[in-house]
Amino acid sequence: MLNITHEVELMMRQRRFVTLPLLTPSSMLACLLTASLLPSAAQADDVADRLAETLSVNGQSMPVEAVTETPMDGVYHVRLENGESFYSNADGSHFLVGDLYENAPDGLVNLTEQEQNQERADALAAVPESELVIFRGADEPKATVTVFTDPTCPYCARLHDTIPELNERGIAVHYMAFPRAGMGSQTATMLQQVWCSDNRSEAMTQAKEGETISSAADCDNPVAGQYDLGKALGVQGTPAIILPNGQLVPGFVPPERLFAMLGLDDE
Repeated sequence: MLNITHEVELMMRQRRFVTLPLLTPSSMLACLLTASLLPSAAQADDVADRLAETLSVNGQSMPVEAVTETPMDGVYHVRLENGESFYSNADGSHFLVGDLYENAPDGLVNLTEQEQNQERADALAAVPESELVIFRGADEPKATVTVFTDPTCPYCARLHDTIPELNERGIAVHYMAFPRAGMGSQTATMLQQVWCSDNRSEAMTQAKEGETISSAADCDNPVAGQYDLGKALGVQGTPAIILPNGQLVPGFVPPERLFAMLGLDDE
């Protein structure tokens, strides 16, 4: 049986159009930047519901999680259950892969990125602090960043070394687990030990420094769920820093650059 999700992912990696051979990159950009009128709310909702139920490739249903209207007349945003997304016309006969931009008075605005950021922010807001490893200063934080981390990642250790400075400058760090080698790995076990420790922050520092953690890994812990959440949010490696607005910043970021990203460089 055809793996439809795999086929859509392959098409996305190739960055090409589906069943749209006459649409060139230049005409695509022109289309994306053209102002258009919104359809009525009721009509748009009906089309979105119908697309979610009937969208298919090669006669097989696609794993659709949600379909929403866009500011472009007749174009809908399709999000699959695996987190991938693309755009479709009203009857599902043409697909468009890429980002949707608004040609705003002050310049181009990436609407796709804005939506993805909001989804990340909402997803992280739903995670209780009791499931995190938290490093914060004595005072109320000015900003909080979420970091998907792996103790065996050298750049994660490098970022961890900057936490005292970040905390001193008013940035709290919320750690979430992301074992790069998967849940069957030794790193996953190490992260479970961290989350099962009586003092998680101390255990996290020990893990980053290559020390042995004495705690067992058999408690009820959120490591697997956080790993799955990270993948759903677009995390592909560590460290993966997510800013308060949901923007995903991959890799190590020096403190001064992070301060600037958070608007704290002048404070």
